[in-house]
Amino acid sequence: MMSARVGIGGVFIECNHFTTQLADRESFKRSEWLAGDALLSKDTGVLGGMISVLQAGGCQPVPLFYASACPSGAIQAEVYNELKNELLQRLVDAGELDGILLCLHGAGAAVNAPDLEGDLVESVRERVKESVPIVGTLDLHAHVTSKLISNTDALLAWETYPHVDAFETGERGARTMIEILSGRLKPIMAMAKTPVLVSAIHGQTTPPGPFADVMKEAKRLEDDSVFHSISPILVHPYLNMPDMGGGVLVVANENESEAASMAKRLTKRYWQNRRELQTETFHPDEAVKLGLQLESGPVLLVETADCCGGGAAGDSVHSLRSLIQESPEQAAIVPVVDPSAACEAHSTGLGKEVRLRLGHQIDTQWGEPIEIEGIVKKISNGEFIYRGGIWDGRAGNMGPTAVVAVGQIQVVVSSNATYDWMTEQYDLLGLNPADCKFVVAKNPMNYQQAYAGVMKAAFVLDTPGPTPANTNALLYTAMKSNWFPYDPDLRIDEPTVMVSQRREFHL
Repeated sequence: MMSARVGIGGVFIECNHFTTQLADRESFKRSEWLAGDALLSKDTGVLGGMISVLQAGGCQPVPLFYASACPSGAIQAEVYNELKNELLQRLVDAGELDGILLCLHGAGAAVNAPDLEGDLVESVRERVKESVPIVGTLDLHAHVTSKLISNTDALLAWETYPHVDAFETGERGARTMIEILSGRLKPIMAMAKTPVLVSAIHGQTTPPGPFADVMKEAKRLEDDSVFHSISPILVHPYLNMPDMGGGVLVVANENESEAASMAKRLTKRYWQNRRELQTETFHPDEAVKLGLQLESGPVLLVETADCCGGGAAGDSVHSLRSLIQESPEQAAIVPVVDPSAACEAHSTGLGKEVRLRLGHQIDTQWGEPIEIEGIVKKISNGEFIYRGGIWDGRAGNMGPTAVVAVGQIQVVVSSNATYDWMTEQYDLLGLNPADCKFVVAKNPMNYQQAYAGVMKAAFVLDTPGPTPANTNALLYTAMKSNWFPYDPDLRIDEPTVMVSQRREFHL
């Protein structure tokens, strides 16, 4: 086992079928497009964890190809073909491998491959011997399909949300590979599901909380002799795919019946908690009025329906319109992605007055632009560094960005959608949310940690968009049967269960 050659690669992106914005080649080039030594140089994130454990265990990490991008709509067909072909060609060129480790998301999609991860691992499996184990890591918001399960030997999901265990998940994946190659682990997987499609607002893994309850019990029941890994899955609900749902994924040592039984047991617990996963929402006007009744701020206006981290364009101005109407003289920060408006603000120049037609110009189906007049207070190239989470230490790129002051409202007009972690984007621009009465947050979870020490209240908004807090706002045409909360009285006697193939591995 000490001489094992393990290929490393993957494609990592969370996609959204309800937005018109597609992921192009530049989406990945702005983030990660890695092969050869560039891939092996990774010392953070999932890849860093994989490489660290493999090298410490005497294995040889063999770089294949890896690409990641900020969440978006589906990947353009020609771009997915390029990513897939790059990975497969490097797999063939690598020669005989003893194992393959893939860093995946689980909620990826391409125009020509709606089940991206299933299609990718099926293609990898076709090019290696059945005796070569394929181990994958997933986000806990994965949509786990039968194709993904049947073509891999072990899948392990992240265990934290907000996501702080990327490196540790890579380590777990590599340790799993070593256990398989040594013969100590003979993996069999079972994934149990129930049709629950809810936003991630109450999906934190730190107690208390309905999903945290399932995660805590899963970690309590893990036992290397029987249950190598137990991964609760809170599915990304913004894919339009058959058989969507959340549940629990179990990797057991040899025992298929134990794996299926444990997956069903914990998925029933997940189902029992389903109502607690929903949240109360407010119209933006109502939320602003309620916020004004509070003595101080910041008050968070959570416009999760426009979450860039869930694949939305980030170009909504619903909350901005309400702030201008109800509270123009209260200090506020509002982010809006609009490259043409950002370009116009840059051209106008610092300190100058600018008139902009802003918002809903990328994904036009969710609202109308707003006309604003303001002063250009700051301009920037939009480049910043993430401090923690999935992209820890990585560069983020908003592209040309401007801060336009409309009264006391600071509108952050950027060119590119970026993932929200803490307040890195605002720090770059010299903005301090703690000084504001209102802050618009376009994510369902990370605002809770970013503003934990300062926010006075948070109101989840009911606005149009491809990542709404209430999934009943979306039309799931691919679902063949009812789901919760579309049918609030839905009864489920037993979760559905998928089981992986049993393979023999010989090093």
